Amino acid sequence: MVRRIIHIDEEKCNGCGACAEACHEGAIDMVNGKAKLLRDDYCDGLGDCLPTCPTRAITFIEREAAAYDEKAVLENQKNKQQFKGCPGHQLRQFNREQTNKTAINTISNVSQLGQWPCQIKLVPINAPYFNNAKLLIAADCTAYAYATMYEDFMKGKITIIGCPKLDNIDYSEKLTEIIENNDIQSVTIVRMEVPCCVGLEFAVKKALQDSGQFIPWQVVTISVDGKVLD
Repeated sequence: MVRRIIHIDEEKCNGCGACAEACHEGAIDMVNGKAKLLRDDYCDGLGDCLPTCPTRAITFIEREAAAYDEKAVLENQKNKQQFKGCPGHQLRQFNREQTNKTAINTISNVSQLGQWPCQIKLVPINAPYFNNAKLLIAADCTAYAYATMYEDFMKGKITIIGCPKLDNIDYSEKLTEIIENNDIQSVTIVRMEVPCCVGLEFAVKKALQDSGQFIPWQVVTISVDGKVLD
């Protein structure tokens, strides 16, 4: 549908965050020091953010956009409230493409973690970094066992991690909601060869099946001595 929605000019944005504070729906957040509209369906088109912007970086435009979804807004607010208490849970998204272009050292010295938090238990279901994401779901130990985890698996992906043995929970329900509620482009599962790690693979497969989404996916198994087995 074509409707009125905000537009943020990143060239004019000074990163003050006043618009994010003023938006009652939580449609705006700060990403890499700039204000960003998280999702079209979070914006009600009323424009409480406009008068707070000191650089006039926000305007109204008419364009094709998803309808305002109050249910999605309430769920997003619930997720934000859930992680408000601890600074370690604060959502962050990193522009790794720009970092890689400007890095003097080789790519192996540059982190490829695209967001924070990364633990499956901590990530919000509707986090903005899941939109159009290539999703890597990895067992905790893989990053330590496999020497080039950054370059071979994490680069260009959103990475979430967990340990089905130590966490002792079924990830499938939350993973199903993440896949259902976001435009996930692909899923890569990286697990260890040890038997307990199969729980992660099963959880992801169940989530893909229960979500009803047809998404390309693959499983990569790492040996305890750091080799790819399949």
